[in-house]
Amino acid sequence: MVRDDVREAEAAAAILKDAEVIAVSSACLCELVWVLRQVYGLRQHDVSSAIAALLNAGNVLVDRPAADAGLAVLAAGGDFADGLIAHEGAWLGGETFVSFDNRAVTLIARQGRPAILLA
Repeated sequence: MVRDDVREAEAAAAILKDAEVIAVSSACLCELVWVLRQVYGLRQHDVSSAIAALLNAGNVLVDRPAADAGLAVLAAGGDFADGLIAHEGAWLGGETFVSFDNRAVTLIARQGRPAILLA
């Protein structure tokens, strides 16, 4: 995505282009967002655009509702992983998002989900 190593970028692009299906795990998406933000210093908007482009590629399979939940929290100023974690927790049957992260709890609660801040 960032083409910091042209040779590696071209090799990756070739294999991805030729792949029938590219499965991208939720953990991989979280890592990608973290690297784009923390290592490359990309802004939230740029990261969201890059992830959206990946999600909309015709041969990419992801847990789309989880990715969308992550993008929603990222767009609100939080961490992609927190949105994804809250979504997957609810999908697994959890009723309340619980965290020590005040910002995460606030953003999840603003989305209308039960959330508790541990102190």
